[in-house]
Amino acid sequence: MSLFNNLIKYRYLIKVLVVRDIKTKYRRSVLGVLWSLLNPLLMMIITSMVFSTLFRFDVPNYILYLLVGQVVFTFYSESTNFAMWSILGNGALLKKVYIPKYLFPFSRVISSCVNLLFTIPAVIIMMLYTEADLNWTFIYLLMPIFLMLLFCIGVGLLLSALVVYFRDIAHFYGVLLTGLNYATPIFYPENIVPAEYSMLLEYNPLYYYVQAFRQVLWQGQIPELDLIMTCAAMSVSALMIGIVVFRKLQNEFVLYM
Repeated sequence: MSLFNNLIKYRYLIKVLVVRDIKTKYRRSVLGVLWSLLNPLLMMIITSMVFSTLFRFDVPNYILYLLVGQVVFTFYSESTNFAMWSILGNGALLKKVYIPKYLFPFSRVISSCVNLLFTIPAVIIMMLYTEADLNWTFIYLLMPIFLMLLFCIGVGLLLSALVVYFRDIAHFYGVLLTGLNYATPIFYPENIVPAEYSMLLEYNPLYYYVQAFRQVLWQGQIPELDLIMTCAAMSVSALMIGIVVFRKLQNEFVLYM
């Protein structure tokens, strides 16, 4: 319970850390936060040109299908990577003053979530351009965003604690992210995955979050209850595991930084 009380107590510090992260990311950038809008659009254009020409996937509104998948994966990759280094990156500060250590990975995931919200206008623009359904069901996007935020916080807490003790975790995680990028149907339809490799989808958490986002943005419908319940279960599990491991290891962080 003290964890949640501290989130309220140190809410101003969290705000300062989030603002600092966002300013650092766009420091000396002429376009600033506009890159959050332009980057997914430019990546989508390049990727869609390659895959729609070479592979010719039979996916309705492939451009929007691809963009949604890229936005979700980028959020996960960025937030967990930043969170992973948050403790080591603030080691000098943690040795001097008392600050609840979990605020650092927490704030890094929050700042990435803010960047995710900055990319939503890019998705809306593409929905209007491709004449996709943009109706009242759009509000249900808040559900997968919130659930994925919890999932990323859990993974971020876990990684930030483990990497303090085992630096090799960072290298392993980089390889894992590359594998997840290909194992998740971001730029290809899931129906082309052979039955013998279906476990790549069944045991891939990102697959379910991408599905939830696509049901709202690409299909224009309310996310299926079973899908939301699956995402909720994974989010709560990841968060609980992250909290338990982080709290167990945090007292000896300063000995390894």
